[in-house]
Amino acid sequence: MKITSDFLVIGSGIAGLSYALKVADKGTVSLVTKREIDVTATQLAQGGIATVFSAEDNFQSHAEDTMVAGAYLSDPEIVDLVVQSGPQAIHDLIDLGVKFSRKEDDQYDLTREGGHSQRRILHAKDATGREIERALVEAALKHPNINLYQHHIAVDLITESKVQQKKLETNSCLGSYVLDIKNHEVIAFGAHFTILATGGAGKVYLYTCNPDIATGDGVAIGWRAGANVANMEFMQFHPTTLYHPLAKSFLISEAVRGEGGILKRSDGYAFMPDYHTLKDLAPRDIVARAIDSEMKKSGADCVFLDITYKGDDFIKGHFPMIYETCLGFGIDMTKEPIPVVPAAHYLCGGLNVDKNSETNIHNLFAIGEVACSGLHGANRLASNSLLEGAVFAKIAADVTLSRLEENLPSHPHVPPWDCGKATNSDEEVIVAHNWDEIRRCMWNYVGIVRSDKRLQRAMNRIQMIQAEIDEYYWNFLLTSDLIELRNLTTVAQLIVQSALSRHESRGLHYTIDYPERDDANFHRDTIIPGARFSGKG
Repeated sequence: MKITSDFLVIGSGIAGLSYALKVADKGTVSLVTKREIDVTATQLAQGGIATVFSAEDNFQSHAEDTMVAGAYLSDPEIVDLVVQSGPQAIHDLIDLGVKFSRKEDDQYDLTREGGHSQRRILHAKDATGREIERALVEAALKHPNINLYQHHIAVDLITESKVQQKKLETNSCLGSYVLDIKNHEVIAFGAHFTILATGGAGKVYLYTCNPDIATGDGVAIGWRAGANVANMEFMQFHPTTLYHPLAKSFLISEAVRGEGGILKRSDGYAFMPDYHTLKDLAPRDIVARAIDSEMKKSGADCVFLDITYKGDDFIKGHFPMIYETCLGFGIDMTKEPIPVVPAAHYLCGGLNVDKNSETNIHNLFAIGEVACSGLHGANRLASNSLLEGAVFAKIAADVTLSRLEENLPSHPHVPPWDCGKATNSDEEVIVAHNWDEIRRCMWNYVGIVRSDKRLQRAMNRIQMIQAEIDEYYWNFLLTSDLIELRNLTTVAQLIVQSALSRHESRGLHYTIDYPERDDANFHRDTIIPGARFSGKG
């Protein structure tokens, strides 16, 4: 089976939906998402979206905060581009029906988060992502040119090299093979432009506040097709997720600290002043390492986030979802501190893209967390992620629409999927076992604090698992679990390879073997070239 359209968008968070809505008036869109349309990381975002929106703030301040948080590895040109495009991106969301929280005087209620020098976070109480996703989904479902394919997962990209079975000087993306999960059928999606908006890869770690869908699919399929990746060593661990056996790493928003929450040990000691002048408002990498250090020194299972002194009305008014969720686990945050631990949260690296969000493969674009745009550097500033997705969705839309008007030829030829001699598997336990082993290996050896010995140990094990999966993959018919495991293992290998090559500590990459920053040798992105053409997927 084959489906063609002008634009193929893989992913339905803020980046994918914003892009689809901006191009749909001029062409047909196939929107592919592997669960329901609103099952995204965007949906789970609590804190908000950062932009300059008050007279007390300015672009230079927002840009400098971004550069400081990113350990000055961010691209200044890209930072300025995103920061200055921010207000218009917010107005576009408001025009689509997003309702941000307002104060009694009807002005937008701007809050502050770690690393920010000003109040510049627009939010919808503590469920900002849910409100943004709601508005975008409603608009997308109404648009006649957007065709939605839920419960479909991308298998591999279709490129000119793959179709011609040879390496080309200039490779172009022609679409993607996609598994219809419910009907067990692989469909060839052809398109003039393919946009990867698949989100991050938090599930590569044992503990994460990411949704189950965050298996690094876009990075993996892009890299296998020949797209370069960058800065994969910079995985952000959110400092504060709820510590409870049944909570599944529920995120406690940065905004709780932004509004006065204080991190304490079990004996009540507030420890963040020992680590940074900004105390509890320090950038995430510093706070996560501080918590990790305190837990290791004391042997404690968690630390505590205390905002009880703010009172019932303030807490329930500002953080209704967090309050209700904690209460459901027997924790009343108006009367007792919240037990918290760090968890894998955000991939600052990804597919290496230019200022138009295009990869080194022609007509293959990547936007949002799947991309390394140059904005985040070595550590993402809080609430810059939703901003990045919205801004680059518009930039990529403008570029692709201009190319669409250049009298493109008819839709590219994409051959049907060939399953070869693959058969149904009766050994699903292999998938489950390797999935668990990869995630434990990454958590234990490639976590908040690293060393060459730990990284090499992780690489050795991952390569063994990779060989097992490659053999299994080509012998058995595809399932979504097998596709995700293959992608997860690829991403794990890229993260470890990147970490091994950076002999310094910068931002989210902290290694005990090289504890200092080395600007002379490592003030640069870590680039891994895309996989060489092999004739396989």
